[in-house]
Amino acid sequence: MDQLVSPSFAELPAKNGRNSLRIEYQWLNANWTDAPIAVFLHEGLGSVAMWKDWPQALCNRLGFRGLVYSRPGYGASTPREAGTEWPVDFLHAQALDVLPALLDVLDIGHAERARMWVIGHSDGGSIALLYAAAFPDALAGVIAIAPHVFVEAMSVEMIGQARVQYTQGDLRSRLARYHADVDSAFYGWNGIWLSPAFRDWNITRLLSSIRCPLLAAQAEDDEYATMAQIDAIALHAPQAMLAKLPAGGHSPHRQCSDSLDATIEEFVTGKAVSRH
Repeated sequence: MDQLVSPSFAELPAKNGRNSLRIEYQWLNANWTDAPIAVFLHEGLGSVAMWKDWPQALCNRLGFRGLVYSRPGYGASTPREAGTEWPVDFLHAQALDVLPALLDVLDIGHAERARMWVIGHSDGGSIALLYAAAFPDALAGVIAIAPHVFVEAMSVEMIGQARVQYTQGDLRSRLARYHADVDSAFYGWNGIWLSPAFRDWNITRLLSSIRCPLLAAQAEDDEYATMAQIDAIALHAPQAMLAKLPAGGHSPHRQCSDSLDATIEEFVTGKAVSRH
């Protein structure tokens, strides 16, 4: 999945003032029709292609079907209009509007959603937590990898450095293979995270609404955030299991996938057994 080859598309109808959207998506293990679904939510610069092979490998390990998709503004999905800035609640909109609308269009019903796992990385981890808080009875569990639940100074600093790498280095050319409109993807993410209005973004008060099993994983050497992120999750959602990895940077599913995958398998298997 490291190239945009023959994607499928879902058309989301206009709703609540937003325009209709064209969403790039891909099913994994599509013929495993009786298996639970894992929905993968990518990072702030991610897409279907940028996940590469990790979702497939994890689904094979867990015996899951998988659904990966590119959010609006990313991959081959509807791009962000030039000059448009994401609002402060842009992650909420993805959790409360876009993801449920996509599940509706793909005809994923209530019974399937009740068995569904939502797996998110970075911004996608935040969306996974927001979805679990808003729909506490509509999923089997959530796995948040290096999620953000409030804004830390080091995150802003690193995202500022990313802009320099994008405008003066090779980051733009490296990202261009994963996005049909690379400026849409980069400046949407970079702009909102560097906006002064976003400094006070904080979703910790919503986490107590999460009732499903929850695994939050983060590496000690994460360059974008500290362990305060997942510690806050445990404080507000006491059922959460924390996986504090000694190394793995901001993308442990890439840098230490064996360790992370084993942790996820143990967690999912244990929770699935305990809920029967």
